[in-house]
Amino acid sequence: MHWTTTGLWLAVVASGLYHGVNPGMGWPLAVSAGLMGRGRKDLLAALALLAAGHILAMLAILLPFALVSALLSWQHEIRAGASAVVVAFGILRLVNRRHPRALARIKPTQLALWSFAIATAHGAGLMLLPIYLGLCSVEGLDAAHKATSILMAQNLAMALLVSVMHALAMVTAGGVIALLVHAWLGLKFISQSWFNLDLVWAISLILIGGVGLITA
Repeated sequence: MHWTTTGLWLAVVASGLYHGVNPGMGWPLAVSAGLMGRGRKDLLAALALLAAGHILAMLAILLPFALVSALLSWQHEIRAGASAVVVAFGILRLVNRRHPRALARIKPTQLALWSFAIATAHGAGLMLLPIYLGLCSVEGLDAAHKATSILMAQNLAMALLVSVMHALAMVTAGGVIALLVHAWLGLKFISQSWFNLDLVWAISLILIGGVGLITA
């Protein structure tokens, strides 16, 4: 069972849209910035900071694997181990949905830092890990024809591309909702339509990690 490259990229975008829709990733803070500041300009600036923090959170997880995934002889073990970590984290999120207390110490005005911390705590980068390693798969290639330094550079570039694509999808989905709430729907929409995706998130981590184990 193998994921196609197109399917993997769709998964990167879909998970980004999923994260963006979740209010826990910060779009209500962008609405707040717009309402309390200079309107849409501050809202868009807040979204940019949220995206920057999200990208950094993705890279913090993906970059170390970009370096070690160049070890061709350990490729399957690395993918299986990474997928097992994702499953374990999903189970942890399923059992304990409390957020680390340290997150409460970050001021909402520090949006990039807050976005980085919340995405890390939720395992947003871990969710991308099996997908990313699938995109970096070099099965069928002769290692003698693939210099490790070249492969490592390609994997680092892929980590950056996956992180940026995912964050763009995230900030697009969250941004559309934030703009709608700011311009038309109003704060009443948030209080009446708030939804918690933590349970779905935990199950998604387990499913994606399981698929990663199978495909490894």
